[in-house]
Order: sequence, then structure tokens, then C-alpha cells
Amino acid sequence: MLTESQLSTFQETGHLTVEDVFTQEEIAKALHDIELWSEEFLAQMSEEQRRWFLEGGGTAQTLRKLDNPAYHREQFQQMAKHPDVVAIVEQLIGSGVSVFFSQVFMKPPEVGGPKPVHQDNFYFGPNDLDATLTVWIALDEATIENGCLYYGDGSNQREVLEHFAPEDEPFNLQVPADLMKQFEMTPAPVPSGGISFHHGNTLHQSSSNTSQRPRRAVAFHYLRNDAKLTKPGLPYDPDIVVKVS
Repeated sequence: MLTESQLSTFQETGHLTVEDVFTQEEIAKALHDIELWSEEFLAQMSEEQRRWFLEGGGTAQTLRKLDNPAYHREQFQQMAKHPDVVAIVEQLIGSGVSVFFSQVFMKPPEVGGPKPVHQDNFYFGPNDLDATLTVWIALDEATIENGCLYYGDGSNQREVLEHFAPEDEPFNLQVPADLMKQFEMTPAPVPSGGISFHHGNTLHQSSSNTSQRPRRAVAFHYLRNDAKLTKPGLPYDPDIVVKVS
């Protein structure tokens, strides 16, 4: 459970890092499962999927992400239902939650690209802006060099901003550069096995991986069960929701 100080930090900044939630044995099992799943996915990938899932828009055989691990993979469903994780999630957004979307992020050494500044609540469009929470688990140590997250502290207390998508990247919704001038983005390194929790309105981004080490992570997007996604920026499949509590 979070302390009063931790809760205050989350409310003020819109994000919170908690270290050592998962053991290195649990992390190793997750990384092994990613290797197996990646081989399976690459072997059956369609041409359309190459644009969405490979680095450089499909110009290389390097995966940048995998979708819905909490639904498709038992190892990750166990992580999403970890009692310590669920306790913190319910402290932050209320009792009774489900994972409606989840992602594995790869960011390979020296080629893992950046993710521009965005707000999850623009992607998700919930009817209650305080009913979503992103739980970002560092499988590898996330550092400035290999592409850790950056946050706009306090942006959780602001409105949801307009986003746009580059013409050739319809999945890459982002905040226009002129709106970003009012926010300073600060890095949030996370050790392997630690978690960065962030509010759906909190502006965040990640930079390129310029190191020789991978930066793999998994993000679980939780929604309180009494809320709904009413104006999502991208489609989400209600049939793959994983009820947690």
C-alpha cells in the first residue's frame, strides 16, 4: 500500500515510481515469454501489421511492441493481477478494476525509437478522467540512455489537450509542439522490477534508445469497473478486457 507521502506525490505530479514490486525471477519469466511470443508473432505477421509493430514502419525485422499481453499471455495476466499491484491501483482510482488494454514495449538497443508526448486519456476517452491508470513495469532497467519515460509534472491537473497523428503514422497520436512549450518534461528512471504509475491526463513521452542495452517494459491500462471509454482516440476491443477485481 502507498504511504500518505506517496499518495500526495502522485496527486501533485501525476506519476509515482515504486521500486522492487516484482522479483528478478518474475522478471526473467516475463522476458522469456516475450522471446517466445515474439518468435510466434514475427512468423505469422501480415503486411499491414508490419506498419504497426515493427521499428521504422516495417523496414526491419525488429519488433517495437506487442499488444494485449494481459489477455493473450498467462505470465502477464498474473502480473496484472499481482496483489501488491492491484492494491495500489485501487488506492489510486478506486475499488473494482479491469485491464482493458496492455502493451509490451521493446525499444531495442540503438534502434528503439522515441514515443512523442501524449496523454493516455486522449487515447482512451473515459467518461471519468480519474478512472484510468497506467501501470508501467520496467522489465529491463529504464534509464535516460535507453529511453525511460519523461513526465510533465502536474499536467494531470490540466485538461485533456488536442492531439494529432502524422499522416503516415495513424497510431502515433501526440500533442502539438506549440502546446508543449508550457510544460517541462522530467525523466523518471525505473529499476528492473519497479513500476511507474501515472494518471491518464499526465503528459509523458520516451526518447530513443541510444545505448547498447534493451529497454523492455509492459504497460497495463486499468479502468475502474463503473466507468466507460466513451470517446476513445483509437478503437479498443471490449471482448479482451481482463477483469481484475
